[in-house]
Amino acid sequence: MKAVGYHDSLPISDPHSLLDLDVPEPTPGEHDLLVEVKAVSVNPVDTKVRRRAAGTADQPKILGFDASGVVRAVGAKTSRFRPGDEVWYAGSLQRPGTNSALHVVDERIVGPKPATLGFADAAALPLTAITAWELLFDRLRVLDNAAPSGQSLLVVGAAGGVGSILVQLARQLTGLTVIGTASRPETQAWVRELGAHHVVDHSRPLAAGLREAGLGPVDFVASLTHTDSHFEQLAEAIAPQGRFALIDDPGPIDIGKLKQKSVSVHWEFMFTRAMFGTHDMIRQQTLLAEVSRLVDTGILRTTAGQHFGAINAANLRRAHEHVESGRAQGKVVLEGFAP
Repeated sequence: MKAVGYHDSLPISDPHSLLDLDVPEPTPGEHDLLVEVKAVSVNPVDTKVRRRAAGTADQPKILGFDASGVVRAVGAKTSRFRPGDEVWYAGSLQRPGTNSALHVVDERIVGPKPATLGFADAAALPLTAITAWELLFDRLRVLDNAAPSGQSLLVVGAAGGVGSILVQLARQLTGLTVIGTASRPETQAWVRELGAHHVVDHSRPLAAGLREAGLGPVDFVASLTHTDSHFEQLAEAIAPQGRFALIDDPGPIDIGKLKQKSVSVHWEFMFTRAMFGTHDMIRQQTLLAEVSRLVDTGILRTTAGQHFGAINAANLRRAHEHVESGRAQGKVVLEGFAP
């Protein structure tokens, strides 16, 4: 079957960094679905894995986490899906990726695709929606209650993939005042369109930007990118007894700056449940089903930003390059393998 992968970890400018491949078709295990992949999106984690983990001459590394597609076969102990069902999911670090014509995935981390979205628009959402939902409700423990709470959430990097859905979730499902950060006029407009009450420029000192906007200390911080660069400003801006969540891989930060305010720190890593087979692993299926419902009822929208064409090595190299530039607005999606 067709797939895109690599043997050696190389800069994305190298034509061998991602290659068109022909690999054996996978066989589903007892709890697995065999999915015909219709569309994928590219996340920062794809580029990080490509740079850090090599394949071998005999076993190429196949990347990709987000996918939407059609179930073609099911394992003996599956119960939720049947062949022909349209699904979406974010995959696992422990298995070959979704940049392949057929893919196997544990059904406990798969949800029903929104009926109102095409495959490409759907593929933009699973990984970032899970990350944003878990960060907001499981880690920061914000109440799922739209009544005004008098509290505020600062989303650093609000125009990116996770930020684009986190802003929507916080605005639509909570009573928080939502403050997003973005540095360019077009990304600032995008964040406002998604529902942020306020937008500040993270290319300038954030604490000063919040004060200039007439905003006081923030109760919750979601630091999605460049945490080490912004940390001192965030430590200044967060309220006493606030909660600070991050998803990136920062360099050294002085967490002691949060001590006097009794600020709690929370990591979010959406692969944790699948990686460790946690008792609540199926929660990701429930979560994706709820996001699908919210999309189909018009409460949430896709965060697809750019469509890069068919799923092949050349287009995926362009997509990786765009994501690595740090200038992506929303998500980059690709759709369909050429016959």
